[in-house]
Amino acid sequence: MRQEVLAMTAHEAKRLYVVQQVLECKLRQRPAAALLACSVRQFKRLVRRVRAVGPRGILHQLRGQPSNRRHPAALQQRVLRLWQTQYRGFGPTLTQEKLAERDHLRVGRETVRRWLGAAGLWQRQRRGRAPHRWRERKAAWGEMLQLDGSHHDWLEGRGAPLVLMAYIDDATSRVCARFYDYEGTLPALDSFARYVRRYGLPQSLYADCHTTYRSPGRRSIEDELAGRPRPQSQFERAVTALGVTLIPAYSPQAKGRVERLFRTFQDRVIKEMRLAQVTTREAANRFLRGYLPRYNRRFSRLPQSPVNLHRPAPPRAVLRRVLAIRATHPLRHDNTVRHATKLYLLDSRWPAQRPTSLQVEERLDGKLYLLDGDRVLRYREVQERPAVALPRRRPAGSQRRHTPAADHPWRSFSLATNTKRTVLLSEAGDISNGR
Repeated sequence: MRQEVLAMTAHEAKRLYVVQQVLECKLRQRPAAALLACSVRQFKRLVRRVRAVGPRGILHQLRGQPSNRRHPAALQQRVLRLWQTQYRGFGPTLTQEKLAERDHLRVGRETVRRWLGAAGLWQRQRRGRAPHRWRERKAAWGEMLQLDGSHHDWLEGRGAPLVLMAYIDDATSRVCARFYDYEGTLPALDSFARYVRRYGLPQSLYADCHTTYRSPGRRSIEDELAGRPRPQSQFERAVTALGVTLIPAYSPQAKGRVERLFRTFQDRVIKEMRLAQVTTREAANRFLRGYLPRYNRRFSRLPQSPVNLHRPAPPRAVLRRVLAIRATHPLRHDNTVRHATKLYLLDSRWPAQRPTSLQVEERLDGKLYLLDGDRVLRYREVQERPAVALPRRRPAGSQRRHTPAADHPWRSFSLATNTKRTVLLSEAGDISNGR
């Protein structure tokens, strides 16, 4: 006699055991129903089914049948076709979002994951995590910002390489970002100026030891004895002048929040810009102006403290002067100053003492200022140093012959007298030397 093997869950096995106890008159139906957390009426139906068909009656009647909530096969094929044509490389989560936003297809995230996995188009990627010391978030907004630049093929070959300069608040995960052509002093100052004008001055900045943010120079023994400060980069000098503390990060894990942001953006923003057909830096920045508010509404969080620690931004004139590249160059005797391989000729006149050096300010708007203290000097760019005016010389043969005067000592000069005098002076010298 062939025996049938039934696969049951632990819950179904428990229900079958209780029903068998009732059928063997070892338990009454009312306490049995209370034990299974169902009504007496429902328990009686279970008992009747088990009496009629045996242990199979305890199983759900729809087991092995197609679900009434299943998606049509045509929908599955459409989703897979859209993924291969438009959303290739998208993860299940982002694919589900784009299907609902662009194609108006309401499909669950796990359903998309299951379909992509069954078709061999997606495989879960597990990343090993290196152990690192955990740091608690800051309590208030504006207490600390994490800053970094990401070099990546953001346009996927459709345009020139770009660098994303991003700021993320440590307490709220609110993001402020902008694309630039390179990571340097001017992009760092410009991005910080945009943040300050929008939100105010933060308490501190957390950045790596890139030379843009922190100077690699060290003080010598003579500098330490003289009390001279440590060399600072242009960015460090500017933020320090504004009262913002620059904290160096000596490992990527130390500022892991902004590093994790770049990994998210390299997955999401790249694909979003691909769908928006972004090909230039200007178009990428326009895209960010519309994308970042949506991103912050979805992924930012409330801080522990409701206090906003941002300080009011200084006036724009002060901000433009502080957030500028400053350098000191010597003033040459021909009133020229050389800065960044260019030569500038001053048009100013010095009312008093002429300075030996001038200060050069290169503003974010591209304008260049030459300063003598607080005095702004007028100048113009020249290609070469001005020629020095030499004294005029008469041409050869045009010089007049000089005739001495009648009483000139030269006229009373006698060779014989002069020779006798020379001999007498020579003898007097020999006597004085003891000869």
